[in-house]
Amino acid sequence: QVQLVESGGGLAQAGGSLRLSCVASGRTFSRTAMGWFRQGPGKEREFVAAISWSGGRTYYSDAVEDRFTISRDNTKNTVYLQMNSLKPEDSAVYYCAVKVTTSLVPPLQPTRYDYWGQGTQVTVSS
Repeated sequence: QVQLVESGGGLAQAGGSLRLSCVASGRTFSRTAMGWFRQGPGKEREFVAAISWSGGRTYYSDAVEDRFTISRDNTKNTVYLQMNSLKPEDSAVYYCAVKVTTSLVPPLQPTRYDYWGQGTQVTVSS
């Protein structure tokens, strides 16, 4: 069993930045792929970014490419999402998720993840 706790959400102005953190506990963190997803009101949960267990491979949705950066610190069991140049359309509840895997390629589909955090709200004002 894995427990995930996100933090760092809040209110930001368009063009601003926020940094989300997700701390994992309950199992060996290093052999897990991590992903960030978001869900806006009335929308389906969508992929934002993912990182392989080694941190060597990262993937981003087209909507956040070049603005967001995913990273991880396996010594702290933590994954981060640095969000820059925020836009109002980035407003959503952001979730981190864990996929237990030794694959070097993290999954991009939310259905393939094993554990989820409770989410943190990000609101970007125009």
